[in-house]
Amino acid sequence: MEVLKKMAKMSDYAGASPREVRQMIREGKWDRPTSGMCAGHVQANLVVLPRDLAYDFLVFAQRNPKPCPILDVTEPGETEPRLIAPGANIATDIPRYRVWEKGKCVDEPTDVTKYWKRDLVGFLVGCSFSFEGALLQAGIGVRHIECDCNVPMYITNIQCRPAGQLKGPMVVSMRPIPHAQVPRAVLCTGRFPSVHGAPVHIGDPSAIGIADVTKPDFGDAVDIRRGETPVFWACGVTPQAAIMAACPEFAITHSPGHMFIADPMDSDYAVF
Repeated sequence: MEVLKKMAKMSDYAGASPREVRQMIREGKWDRPTSGMCAGHVQANLVVLPRDLAYDFLVFAQRNPKPCPILDVTEPGETEPRLIAPGANIATDIPRYRVWEKGKCVDEPTDVTKYWKRDLVGFLVGCSFSFEGALLQAGIGVRHIECDCNVPMYITNIQCRPAGQLKGPMVVSMRPIPHAQVPRAVLCTGRFPSVHGAPVHIGDPSAIGIADVTKPDFGDAVDIRRGETPVFWACGVTPQAAIMAACPEFAITHSPGHMFIADPMDSDYAVF
């Protein structure tokens, strides 16, 4: 089973149901990124904070809807996302997590049950993996799926609007797009504001503070080929940058690229 798991590609599970993949993750049979899995279904970032910080994050997300579109919120102490995946468990059903103490990542486990506390509130935040199906249907390739690797993500010089203790820069994900297909990519993704929507920047990475596009802050580097333009979308890893800046006593997030796969379809969140 271990050998088979390592040989499998993310795209091998494109036709699997979210419930099947969540069970596979819960059983420890998948600990890699999730782009391209359960095609057509929404994926979500995770942010878990103590109850006394939950309101700050809710306001932070409201003030920064591009990187932090909230899809679901759990009750304090509970792990079931009742709105987008009834019966699921956000403490076990994500391939890899990050545990934070005072702004430092202290562990990257595949299960956070032992860290769960009665006052923790979980936020499921929209993920750009959700609109990749629309890009593929439009004939626009997604490089990191083709390469079976994680999407490249970068910390920018775009500052989010602060809320309470939370502040920090926007994180973006990047996909190389052929020049002629950029307008179509903007239109395709603009239909999905609940999963980051249209790009926040197209072209020169240095204009948003990215010194070297070949060295992402999170995820894996991908080639930008002749005739392609780097296109940047707001990213749900932005809350992790806020956690690093604000240094709360305790937090849990997903590991970048390792998402929660929810039951709703991408089309459920399309606005046109």
